[in-house]
Amino acid sequence: MATTTGLESLVDQIISVITNDGRNIVGVLKGFDQATNIILDESHERVFSTKEGVQQHVLGLYIIRGDNIGVIGELDEELDASLDFSKLRAHPLKPVMH
Repeated sequence: MATTTGLESLVDQIISVITNDGRNIVGVLKGFDQATNIILDESHERVFSTKEGVQQHVLGLYIIRGDNIGVIGELDEELDASLDFSKLRAHPLKPVMH
């Protein structure tokens, strides 16, 4: 019996990943495995702050371990492109507590 994670339809799409330590990483999903380890290409981390706009740090090709993933979501490219991240303010996410 084959199991699926629902990620197949997101391969080669831009996704947003929120990690258990509160990081927000955006990139093109290139692959994943049965442990939900994922490979992102053209990725960057979005660092939120209440004092200044969102900083975007280029990561490039990036691997995230499945046990460090909190949420994976499809990114609306049109909406994302319309946002002015230099004016966006938000509290950084806190780490997930188990």
